Amino acid sequence: MRGFEILGALREVQTMATSGGIRELPRLIKQYGRGRWRKLKAVASIRLSDGSVRDAEIHGMRPPA
Repeated sequence: MRGFEILGALREVQTMATSGGIRELPRLIKQYGRGRWRKLKAVASIRLSDGSVRDAEIHGMRPPA
C-alpha cells in the first residue's frame, strides 16, 4: 500500500522528460513495450493514512498512446 489515496483529478500536469530522458526507459520497454513514454508531474489532493488531506506533487510515467 502507498500510504495515501489520490482524491479527484490531477492538476497542473507537466511533462518532465520524454523517451530519451527517462532513466527507467529500458525497463518500461521490456515490461510494457516501445512507444513515446513521458515522465509527468502533477499536483493532487491526497488523503494520508492518518486521514489528513494535503496537496502533493505526484510523479509518474505515461504510457504510449
